[in-house]
Amino acid sequence: QVQLVESGGGLVQAGGSLRLSCAASSSTFMSIVMSWFRQAPGKEREFVAGIRWSDFRTYYEDSVKGRFTLSRDIAKNTVYLQMNSLKPEDTAVYYCAYDRSRVVSAAAGAYAYWGQGTQVTVSS
Repeated sequence: QVQLVESGGGLVQAGGSLRLSCAASSSTFMSIVMSWFRQAPGKEREFVAGIRWSDFRTYYEDSVKGRFTLSRDIAKNTVYLQMNSLKPEDTAVYYCAYDRSRVVSAAAGAYAYWGQGTQVTVSS
């Protein structure tokens, strides 16, 4: 069983920045992927960004490219999502997801483990 603990959400004005963290309870073996999804009220959960742990290959949803950046701390089994130039449409609950795979999938159903979610609210 893998537990994911997220932190870093909050309220920020448009144009501001936040950094989300997701710490995994188990060692991040090479054959794993970690991703961030978000879900706004009344909408489906959508892929935001993901990282393949073995080679640090990163993937981003088109609307966040150039604004969001993934990074990792191997020693802490932690992945970070730096979010800059935030927009009101980025408002959502952000979830960290983990799976033992070599493929970063944009489908929520592909991930076996999820964090509890952290609220990000961007005011205009």
